[in-house]
Amino acid sequence: MNIIDSTPEFVTKTYEKMSTNLKVVRDRFGRPLGLADKVLLSHLDDPFTQELIAGSSYLKVRPDRVILQDVLGQTGMLQFMQTLKPKVAVPTTIHCDHLVQARNEGVRDLEESLTENDEVYNFLKSAAAKYGAGFWGPGAGIIHQVNLENYAYPGAIIIGTDSHTPNGGGLGSYSVGVGGADAVEVMAGLPWEVLYPRKIGVLLTGEMTGWTAPKDVILYLAGELTVSGGTNSTIEYFGPGAESISCTGKATITNMGAELGATTSIFPYDIRMARYLDATGRKELANIADQNKDLLTPDPQVTTNPEDYFDLVVEINLSKLEPHVVGPHSPDRARPISELAKEIADDSNEFIDQVSATLIGSCTNSSYEDMSRSADVAEQALKNGLKTKVPLMVTPGSEQVRATIERDGQMRSLRSIGATVLANACGPCIGQWRRSREDSIEANSIVTSYNRNFPARNDGQKTTMNFIASPEITTAFALAGSLSFNPSTDELTSPDGKRFRLEPPAPAPEVPSEKFIGGKDQFFAPPQDGSSIIVEINPNSDRLQILEPWDPWDGEDIKDSVVLLKAQGKCTTDHISPAGVWLSLRGHLDKFSDNMFMGALNAFTGESGKATNIITGESGKAISQNARKYKSAGQKWIVIGDTNYGEGSS
Repeated sequence: MNIIDSTPEFVTKTYEKMSTNLKVVRDRFGRPLGLADKVLLSHLDDPFTQELIAGSSYLKVRPDRVILQDVLGQTGMLQFMQTLKPKVAVPTTIHCDHLVQARNEGVRDLEESLTENDEVYNFLKSAAAKYGAGFWGPGAGIIHQVNLENYAYPGAIIIGTDSHTPNGGGLGSYSVGVGGADAVEVMAGLPWEVLYPRKIGVLLTGEMTGWTAPKDVILYLAGELTVSGGTNSTIEYFGPGAESISCTGKATITNMGAELGATTSIFPYDIRMARYLDATGRKELANIADQNKDLLTPDPQVTTNPEDYFDLVVEINLSKLEPHVVGPHSPDRARPISELAKEIADDSNEFIDQVSATLIGSCTNSSYEDMSRSADVAEQALKNGLKTKVPLMVTPGSEQVRATIERDGQMRSLRSIGATVLANACGPCIGQWRRSREDSIEANSIVTSYNRNFPARNDGQKTTMNFIASPEITTAFALAGSLSFNPSTDELTSPDGKRFRLEPPAPAPEVPSEKFIGGKDQFFAPPQDGSSIIVEINPNSDRLQILEPWDPWDGEDIKDSVVLLKAQGKCTTDHISPAGVWLSLRGHLDKFSDNMFMGALNAFTGESGKATNIITGESGKAISQNARKYKSAGQKWIVIGDTNYGEGSS
């Protein structure tokens, strides 16, 4: 029988297993446990003999669920086919969100994507049906939002082939972004191996007011800890301020823990999570979680004396927290919005004050609450006859969110000030933005409520300075058209010359009063027996390539290798393997490999994406070309990294 949903029976069994394993772990530790440890260690494959040294031990863990997006999901399913397993061993879903390009507006863009990517979608749909996975078609929404709405639950361990899988931590799950090979091993019935993370505790006190939003918690923390400060650590939030944040607000915070390098981030179970479970049709899961709250919250000794249990404790007073803006080009380049105008006025920064485009939504900030607060700002502008000065694009996180805010009026408010609604997909957040050349070829500034702002991340142009803020602040920037605008202190001018100041958005409902609607039309459950289904792959395809098993390691160290690349400076995953137009080739390993290290800066030559071939002496050659020639010549090679090598995507 294929189990896709997180049913009450399935969740109950999870908690029973957690309780049994935790007794073993407690006997071994002999001390109180934080929430991250409770969830992770209660899922150990062997709690009796597993070595448990934080920062050193590699744990073997049994996740509850695997989620795949339609880019890494291609290689994931191609690899799974090589295992010869008849079905996935754990509940697995595939989500079509990465391949939809943002060109015009949502409906038209989705239609074009269905035509352009038909071959890939058919492959994923047929593979899901054959191997017992659920399939969410294009238009259903972004993987993390759909997971939050349908599958995540407190105490679950979820691994996903996307770095922002920790979004599920807002609902109390231990959710981790992994590569395709990790996901395939779990799908095939093997345990997942992960370095036992160190622990960072974030004590939240007070309560947010005014323009401050949950997004500002993680933007502030990114500035404090930097993009490497969470590496090989979990970030666990606790304290009286935590319960003042909605479930989806918590998800925004845990989503961007990836930008700090954290393994994952997690909040303890509370009434806000129960409310969200109820609103998304899972009240019975909330009841079960209520009965198992001791498994889903840290031991009281941990929150009373956090310094004794965490490697680092950071305290954030939400009552004093200002709205923050980060960027450009790195999510830890943070400052309160009150200090941004001064930075812009400093010519040495070379910031461009005029905003060329604004974008809100994505998996990070497209909740009902986010859209309601942005719509509040839009309504204030409408009352004064003001529309946006620059393009404002809205990316709904899911069809459920889109349909609900269409019904309740938030979408109408945003459209009324000039917003363009894009498809329920990742779009510009991952570089799937076919922005007009004249808009992006010159140096320009954009503001998004997304999660990542590496150079060329959104539109493929390194000249674009990309700043990140909350959705409501981003909407205010769209109205002002200027980065130096601070809605807390500055005024706007209406068409009739009247000066007015925006009021902070009113507290918004975290869930709709009339429940959510829509969202399931593009879900396809697998048949009970998919053994007769043929997975659709054209042998002459330019998009898909059946994989051949690699030769096993010969047990010998790498010797007599050449240096393919010595990277200089920050070398993120966007430098190592750019996304954007390359995503269309992700299922064809040979063709996709041509983007190898395209954005990496060569420490020897100062060029990006090029190097000297050590065998032939030819200079200025694409790094991927050199790698191919080394392979054909039997020459082994290595890459030498620099600062925070590999920061970014799963």
